Amino acid sequence: MSNTTPHQKLKHQQVQYLEFLSSDTQKAKAFYIQAFGWSFTDYGPDYTSFEGDYVDGGFTTGEPLKGSILVVLYSADLEQSLENVIAAGGIITKEIFDFPGGRRFQFLDPDGYELAVWSL
Repeated sequence: MSNTTPHQKLKHQQVQYLEFLSSDTQKAKAFYIQAFGWSFTDYGPDYTSFEGDYVDGGFTTGEPLKGSILVVLYSADLEQSLENVIAAGGIITKEIFDFPGGRRFQFLDPDGYELAVWSL
């Protein structure tokens, strides 16, 4: 999934890793594979990680805490991303709207985390 080396991702005072709590890591993994094509590496039954070009992350077993942070993903095709999220079972909380930097929508994933997807 990543085209960068681990050291190329390390930028001073920038987000490098996001870790989510999940009540069901396999369900979370299936959602993100279907919605966004992410790939995962499992580290035992309670942890799975993903790797991207700009940020890495993981899901660990635990009770999700809704509203603690809004993760915003970029999309080159916002409408297709919206369709993918819906097809994967995401719940749209804010339909596509304009804002000064572009357009975006927000959704809930299977654990109830709210995320946003934006585009120019």
